[in-house]
Amino acid sequence: MAIWLTKESKVIVQGITGSEGSKHARRMLAAGTNVVGGVNPRKAGTTVDFDGTQLPVFATVAEAMKETGADVSVIFVPPAFTKAAVVEAIDAEIPLAVVITEGVPVQDSAAFWALNLDRGQKTRIIGPNCPGIASPGASNAGIIPADITPAGRIGLVSKSGTLTYQMMYELRDIGFSTCVGIGGDPIIGTTHIDALKAFQDDPETDAIVMIGEIGGDAEERAADFIKAHVTKPVVGYIAGFTAPPGKTMGHAGAIISGSAGTADAKKAALEAVGVKVGKTPSETARLMREVMS
Repeated sequence: MAIWLTKESKVIVQGITGSEGSKHARRMLAAGTNVVGGVNPRKAGTTVDFDGTQLPVFATVAEAMKETGADVSVIFVPPAFTKAAVVEAIDAEIPLAVVITEGVPVQDSAAFWALNLDRGQKTRIIGPNCPGIASPGASNAGIIPADITPAGRIGLVSKSGTLTYQMMYELRDIGFSTCVGIGGDPIIGTTHIDALKAFQDDPETDAIVMIGEIGGDAEERAADFIKAHVTKPVVGYIAGFTAPPGKTMGHAGAIISGSAGTADAKKAALEAVGVKVGKTPSETARLMREVMS
């Protein structure tokens, strides 16, 4: 079982003819993902060849959905064009849009997220500035390496792309149901809470790893949600325990002021609701092994 992305998912790539889009479309196909086509209005009607697999290029997301039955779009377009690409996906009401692009202006993210809310959130947006979503052994939508871990019964949600990969590697002996990299921008579509709810409702996910980072209050809000709604064991890790106060670290949202947004404050909030929190990825993996034993 997996959340949001399964073996049956039909994936299109917006920007499939670009360097990043084509590179990762090839990787997704090699991982067994059911990639059924791509979108580039300037090259509509052509096909692209990926090691013998011919994929059609469509003018719009709506056309691609009509012709292929696609229900997932992975967006690899430059930051200046990302807003238009996401709006197109929302207009087509594709169920899942995975926005990989880094450097999307915050006002653009705010605009397309407000539109999605106004349209009733018929499209789940993951990202922007994220590695995507992978259900090992089933499907891979984004840039997460497909060979880190086998399928298993742990769910993973993470703000950080590289820490997503590291936690997958640390717990590769157990395996994952789905790994979701939500991105660390100030405005993102899918949150920790969204993933926690989905994993809680997934009968084949037994435990959850949640990776956060300094800055903002997303992890504290997740702690409140865990207290009220999550009965499965959750193990956490907060990146940034050694970060100096007042310094922006990594992602645009990762800034701390005084005691607000610190790793220690987030750790305390999570531990107060029964979440075991490691201070390193390896310690976090050890805690999860104890949970799963």
